[in-house]
Amino acid sequence: MAGGGDAARTVTTTMLPSDQVIILDGGLATELEARGHDLSGKLWSARVLRDEPEAIEEAHLAFFRAGAQVAITASYQASFAGFADVGVAPEEASALLRRSVELARRAQARRRTESPDGPPLYVAASIGPFGATRADGSEYRGDYGVSRDELADFHGPRLAALVAAGPDLLAIETLPSLEEASVVVERLAAHPGVRAWVSFTCRNDREIADGTEVETAIAAACASEQVIAVGFNCIDPGLVEPLLVRAAAVTSLPFVVYPNDGRTWDAGARQWDGSAQGFDAATVRRWRDLGAGLIGGCCGVRPETIRQISEGLSG
Repeated sequence: MAGGGDAARTVTTTMLPSDQVIILDGGLATELEARGHDLSGKLWSARVLRDEPEAIEEAHLAFFRAGAQVAITASYQASFAGFADVGVAPEEASALLRRSVELARRAQARRRTESPDGPPLYVAASIGPFGATRADGSEYRGDYGVSRDELADFHGPRLAALVAAGPDLLAIETLPSLEEASVVVERLAAHPGVRAWVSFTCRNDREIADGTEVETAIAAACASEQVIAVGFNCIDPGLVEPLLVRAAAVTSLPFVVYPNDGRTWDAGARQWDGSAQGFDAATVRRWRDLGAGLIGGCCGVRPETIRQISEGLSG
């Protein structure tokens, strides 16, 4: 990874040595909700990006203070189409996408001031799936009912706006389908030199959410030289190990894993069901030993869990 600016164009896997792990942040929306912010609308955390940007900066800072080295921006649900649905013009939507990167950069700068001798810190611009803007759970299924061209029209302008904001890399995340992964990676090719990780959400330990075999999905993502890591996010923690074993049969790239806290999203009730799980030191070390070079958490994971991951990997 690179530290920012022009260096972002020279991101390589050499920054991910086999004996080290880069710690990602956790669930940004989870942290915002825990801090009392309303995410009940269709925009989810993108609403806070528009209306309470300082809250996002503080949430990023909390994860950095807990040991995260990467802040994933508040652009997961942010899109031109989603903002248009609530009356936000394209120019303002573009500014809000840029703001998501700027807020993470501010938190990064503050943490560097607090801990000048700390590890390198990075900003990854989130490229969430098409389904995230529908707020109907389709991001966990991939059954959008839209054409490939429609997916390209959705992802292309947002990706371009985020690249222009200058993140260190892109987090192409929670992808539920092979087709959507293919479309986003194709759009990525329009920005030579920009690097990304690609992570899928899965229905079980053999298939991503749309039923495609994990090996096929991973191979498709790895076809681009701009992709520096592949893996899985917003999955049950118990799926991580078998998925990593399958992925390792396809590629030697570093893996990125950031599961949720073990609960299941009920889109109709708009709530998480089940019991939360922690990530003990032995578990995250096994992930590392199976090739995970970037480890963090997704929905339900707050700074304290990121602290536990960081301490577990350093112990």
